[in-house]
Amino acid sequence: MSEYKGVAVYCEAKNDKILPIAAEGLGIGRKLAESLGQELAAVIIGDKALAQQAIAAGADKAYVIEDAQLKEYQPDAYISALEKAIKQIQPQIVILGQTDSGRELVTRLAYRLNTAATLDCVDLAIDTGTKRLLQTKPVYGGNAQAVIITETDPQIVTIRTKAFAALTPDASRKGEVVSIPAGLDSSIIKAKIVNRVVEEVAGIKLEDARVVVAGGRGIGSADGFKQLDEMAKLLKGAVGASRPACDNNWISDTAQVGLTGKIIAPEVYIAVAISGSSQHMSGCSGAKTIVAVNKDKEANIFRHARYGVVGDWKKVLPAFVQKLKEL
Repeated sequence: MSEYKGVAVYCEAKNDKILPIAAEGLGIGRKLAESLGQELAAVIIGDKALAQQAIAAGADKAYVIEDAQLKEYQPDAYISALEKAIKQIQPQIVILGQTDSGRELVTRLAYRLNTAATLDCVDLAIDTGTKRLLQTKPVYGGNAQAVIITETDPQIVTIRTKAFAALTPDASRKGEVVSIPAGLDSSIIKAKIVNRVVEEVAGIKLEDARVVVAGGRGIGSADGFKQLDEMAKLLKGAVGASRPACDNNWISDTAQVGLTGKIIAPEVYIAVAISGSSQHMSGCSGAKTIVAVNKDKEANIFRHARYGVVGDWKKVLPAFVQKLKEL
């Protein structure tokens, strides 16, 4: 294990910017690296111009892999490039974001490096005695948290969106930029993207919203979600939903919050007519404040909410919306 040293963060990027989840990874990576007294490296697949963003966000060194075959995300090409970078850097800890591509890459990377991976971590710390990584993740549908220790190196994890704070970018930070030749063999690419459809998102994206107003089965119709949309706009937020609401086609599947939907961590999560099943709460338990509106006083959602209103949402929301308009 002694040949492995330091922390590396895979910095996913889009539209010439590293993603917020990458900055969050660098934020916790900085703390871990300082606890170990070692370096923090950023791994970037793409434009070299992204290196300074990673350094400003906390990295000591940025490793960049540039290649025409890596211009668009393709798992066979990306895993080959990422594997090459990690084998060169030999970090003790590797951090990826719990994104679609992060989930796709992490298990393949762990397999190729003959180690283990822990997905969806909400806390990371260094054990003061063993210097191993303590990896905390929700289990049993979010009803409990497990602390996992990997005995092999590198210790690989993905982190949940907004579970960790990014550092304030410091453009004056200096760091070394290292280019790694991709050396890709086109024969390793077994699949190709034949079409790409970009979803048009009106307003604030659910994952980025500071306030989310979500509706459940009790909303009863697509018209009910129009009222939630009105409230969300007043709060400069986004609309979410539980799975039953999406299954009934009252709102797009992309609005689903939960274990099989999106994992979010807004400042405020307003749950309207949502019972609060463990699967749903797994998607919003990271919210700093949960407000619940439900006519069933025994609903599980009230166990998680800081504020709750027992009542019919059709009577509660109009008064709330009117007050918002006055404010």
